[in-house]
Amino acid sequence: MRFKWIPFIAARYIFRPRNKSPSSVLSILGIGVGVFALVVIIAVMNGFQLSFIESILEISSYHLRAGSVPASRTEQAGEALLSVPGIEAVVPYREFQALTRGERGGQHAVIVRGVEESAFMHDRGMASRLEFLEGFFDIADEQSALLGSELARRLGVKTGEEITLYSVPSIFAAFDDQDADGGMKSFTVTGIFRTGFYDCDTSWAFIGIDSARAFSDADPVLGIKLKNRFYDRQALELARKSLAAIPGLEGAELSSWRDYNRSFFGALRTEKLFMFILVGLIFIVVGLNIFQAQRRAVLEHREEIGLLRAVGGGESAVRLIFVFDGAIVGFTGAAAGLVLGLLVASDISAFFTVIESIVNFFIYIINGIAGIFGAGYLGKFAFFSPAVFYVKEIPTRIIPREAVIIFLFGFLSALLAAWFASRKVSRIRPAEVLRYE
Repeated sequence: MRFKWIPFIAARYIFRPRNKSPSSVLSILGIGVGVFALVVIIAVMNGFQLSFIESILEISSYHLRAGSVPASRTEQAGEALLSVPGIEAVVPYREFQALTRGERGGQHAVIVRGVEESAFMHDRGMASRLEFLEGFFDIADEQSALLGSELARRLGVKTGEEITLYSVPSIFAAFDDQDADGGMKSFTVTGIFRTGFYDCDTSWAFIGIDSARAFSDADPVLGIKLKNRFYDRQALELARKSLAAIPGLEGAELSSWRDYNRSFFGALRTEKLFMFILVGLIFIVVGLNIFQAQRRAVLEHREEIGLLRAVGGGESAVRLIFVFDGAIVGFTGAAAGLVLGLLVASDISAFFTVIESIVNFFIYIINGIAGIFGAGYLGKFAFFSPAVFYVKEIPTRIIPREAVIIFLFGFLSALLAAWFASRKVSRIRPAEVLRYE
């Protein structure tokens, strides 16, 4: 209770400054802008990165893989793996590289994955990432194929039209005048999908697993999906023990998504870390501003500080006044920036739409004035044009842990700046200050 007067005096120094200086307001705005910018930027970065990561893990690489499983033991291995806690789905597949050609002569290299017809139903993660623009997931017929949207565009085909797949070995065999018919087969396009990940959409195709046997005689690989992909290490050990208990499956090779995507995910992590650091420099600049403002406040209130010290206020208590000032500035700015940042990040498309509308309104006025003088017209402004960027809308993903860290960055930068600035209080001697008062 003996420090009850500290918050009152600290609030008075902020909201009723002696020299009417707006430094406190500017400090709050600086902290708020920094938190707002970092929240929005990291949310957009998370949206793009997690979209890429989920497309890779849910469609391309799976969470776990089990190789070296004989084709005759695939079903038995799948049943054993499904009994492991945490494993949600097991999808056997065959994968190979091929050259594909459309009816109109377009051709492109492609990664072909042969899966079972039930894969779309069992693998909910893959189903959630495949957006079918034409047709649907239909590979019941041995001559059915599904193409990525960009791949279909390059080949110039639509659903119902035919494509021809050439396996890589058959292409080399053709140069040797050997029989290459075994590596060439025609398929009918029954679906065109879009994942939002350009590499998948431009170079991926799905066919039935039995049809893939004509192109690849290698044993199938088991793609394993987990309920939580971050528990892959625990699931990996349990899956290895489960397969090792079955005769003939002791040599199954198991790997995690961390193993075969290490370099790509490491690059994304480094990019995000450096973005944190670069945008976080805002807090250093604002912290220096708060430091100078608090040092000036200490000098301006020398007489009051001397009086407080003279009537029994200890050095630490007087320092707490200015530390409390920093806490008020930091909390107010960080809280305002966090709330505004979360609101914008939750619907970033609407935010960009409003800005585009404002800019286009001024462009409309400029075009009207230019039309009077016969000058040229300016085109409409857009942040992300589908003709340039491979996105329909700006994805955002808010991770609560990161939002809390950003809030603490803003709050602690103000608090530490005020604490360092308050050290000047120790140099003030009450007797010297009040000598001529």
